[in-house]
Amino acid sequence: MKNLTIKDVARRANVSIATVSRVINNKPWASEKAKEKVWQAIRELGYEPNALARGLVSGKSNTIGVLIPDVSNLFFAEVFRGMEDAVHERNSNVFICNTDSDKRRMLRYIKLLKEKQIEGVIFTSEEVTEEYFEALQQLHVPVVLVATTASRHELPVVKVDDHQAVYEAVTYLIQSGHREIGMISGPLDDAIAGSPRYHGYQAALADHRIPCKTENVVFGDYRFHSGRRAIRELLARNPGLTAVFASSDEMAIGAMVEACKMGIAIPEQLSVMGFDNVRLAEMSNPALTTVAQPLYEMGYRAVELLFELIDQYQIEGKIDWSGPTIKMNHQIVERESVKRRSL
Repeated sequence: MKNLTIKDVARRANVSIATVSRVINNKPWASEKAKEKVWQAIRELGYEPNALARGLVSGKSNTIGVLIPDVSNLFFAEVFRGMEDAVHERNSNVFICNTDSDKRRMLRYIKLLKEKQIEGVIFTSEEVTEEYFEALQQLHVPVVLVATTASRHELPVVKVDDHQAVYEAVTYLIQSGHREIGMISGPLDDAIAGSPRYHGYQAALADHRIPCKTENVVFGDYRFHSGRRAIRELLARNPGLTAVFASSDEMAIGAMVEACKMGIAIPEQLSVMGFDNVRLAEMSNPALTTVAQPLYEMGYRAVELLFELIDQYQIEGKIDWSGPTIKMNHQIVERESVKRRSL
């Protein structure tokens, strides 16, 4: 039996190919009678619409692209799960690109997304440089940022307020009776999370009249092993620390593992707090107290926003590069890694 095409469906339903395309892609401008005829023809022929067939007619693939700097990072696993669920609810597809935080790979993937005729892009966690922005503009599709910013452009963004989240986390440690509080920070040249979280730590100490000592801060790369290295350095500099805030759960868990190897009991001798609330946080021993980003919801909402912009683009024929900033709510999740001390 020959391979069925969208033309066969149009012929059987006695409608145009464009009408079949609109019905299959769940687009407006098709009457209820036309929809009924198209779906009846699809059932009678046993035709299975797919992304390639839709793309041949519409010039699009019914697919969005997601640019992720490190798919092995626990943070992205939960964010991407939210994206994927939202995409499939729209009967669409997602093409994931692991850029490995490499500029050449990023630009190569953006070029590939254009060849794939994707309908929109979600850009996560890396700063949108001018070079990246210019490459994204060449796609001529809407773009949404997740957990990142574009310093020179007001692109649509879905993220938490990192500065405020860390301010509240450090305030929580202070209210728990801690005054010698160290920080395992991300890099200061990271304008997305490194700098805002570090300055949130500084602000909380300043507002509670606690000196911010340079020896109480070590910089890492958000990963497990940098947390292990950082806690040794911190405690060598200041053995009197009673609490440490880490800018990621991975670094926090790394710090706890290394502290235990040093014979330091968590939280009896040292309280540790993280940031993100990845799944591993509640599996650690002790379970990690952390600042929870709504990771799944961030991914889901980003896809919702992207499809809203795609629909707007199809109607108006132009892309709004100054879309909304959607601030997601964070919260402190209390578990077992922070001990309350008498004030």
